[in-house]
Amino acid sequence: MVSALLSRFSHDLAIDLGTANTCVFARGRGIVVSEPSIVALNKVNGRIEAVGTEAKEMLGRTPGNITAIKPMRDGVIADFDAAERMLTHFIRKAHKRSGWLRPRVVIGVPSEITQVERRAVKDSAMRAKASEVHLIDEAMAAAIGAGMPITDAAGNMVVDIGGGTTDIAVISLAGVVYGRSVRIAGNELDDAIIQHVRKAHNLLIGERTAEQIKIEVGSASPLEQTITMEVKGRHLSEGVPKTITIGDEEIRRALSEPVRAIVQAVHDALERIPPELSADIYDRGIIMTGGGALLKNLDKRLRDETGLPVQVAEDPLSSVVLGAGKMLSDFDLLRRISMD
Repeated sequence: MVSALLSRFSHDLAIDLGTANTCVFARGRGIVVSEPSIVALNKVNGRIEAVGTEAKEMLGRTPGNITAIKPMRDGVIADFDAAERMLTHFIRKAHKRSGWLRPRVVIGVPSEITQVERRAVKDSAMRAKASEVHLIDEAMAAAIGAGMPITDAAGNMVVDIGGGTTDIAVISLAGVVYGRSVRIAGNELDDAIIQHVRKAHNLLIGERTAEQIKIEVGSASPLEQTITMEVKGRHLSEGVPKTITIGDEEIRRALSEPVRAIVQAVHDALERIPPELSADIYDRGIIMTGGGALLKNLDKRLRDETGLPVQVAEDPLSSVVLGAGKMLSDFDLLRRISMD
C-alpha cells in the first residue's frame, strides 16, 4: 500500500529536450524514453502518424502527404505545435497510459537561450500536461550527470556537444562562472559531410547516412588505423543510385571547420575565466559530454590543443538527463541552479 502511494507521487520527470534526441528520466525508474526528436505529421488531416524512433525510420521515405518535422533547432523550439505534441507523446509514454498524471518537470536548455525561447519551452511543457516546469542550464545538468563536484569552491569545466548546440561552462559553488552556447554541434558535422560528399563525389546523401558516416569513420585527429566505409546515395548528374567508398582522412577534412570552431570556443572559455579557476581546471581538466563527445579522437584533439587533461563522461549521451534527474530528489539544489 505504501509503495503504491509512493509510486503515485514519484511521477516527476526530467527531460533533455535535445535537437537530435529527447531523453526522459522518471524518478525512481531511471531513463524511460530515449528517442529522436522527430514528429511525422499527416498534412491532409493534421494527425501525428509517428513520433521518435518510428518517425526517424520515415525520414526521407515518406509519401507526399506525410512530412517528418524536427521541432527543435539549435537547442530551442522551432515548431511550437510539433514540440508540444512530441512532449505530450513522450510524457504519456514515460507514464505508461496514466494520462491523468500531471508531473513536475525539469528540462535542460542551452545557456544562451533567450527569454522568448525560455517561455516557449515552458508553455509547451505546461500544455503537454506538466504541473510545474523548472528550466536548468544544460551544461550544469551535464556536469551533475557526469558526477562533477559542482558545489565545491573550485572550477569544473564541462563541454557538452549536443545535436544543435555546444554548451561550455565553468562551474563553481553550484553557479555558472562562465557559460557559452555555440550553435555548432552534431548537426553541423552531419551537414559538413553531406556538402563534402556532394561536392567531391557528386553524390546526394540523406541525414541518416551522414550521421552513420560520422559515427563510423568521422574523427577529429588522425587515427592509428585507417577506416573506410561504403556509402550509397543518388548520383546527381546520372540520377541513379550509386555506391562509393570513403575513408577517415577524407571525412576528417570535411569535418575540419566545425571541429575547429568547437575547439576555438573552448579556447575562448579558457581565456575568459578568473585565474584561480584556471588553476583548478589545469588540475582537474575538462569533462566532455553529449553525443558529439563520441567523435573519435575529439578528446585527444582538445588535449593536444589546450594542454589540459580531457576525459569523456561515462555515459555522454545521457549526462544531461541524468543530471536533471538528480534534481528531482534534490529540490534545494534545483532552486539554487534553476533559471527561473
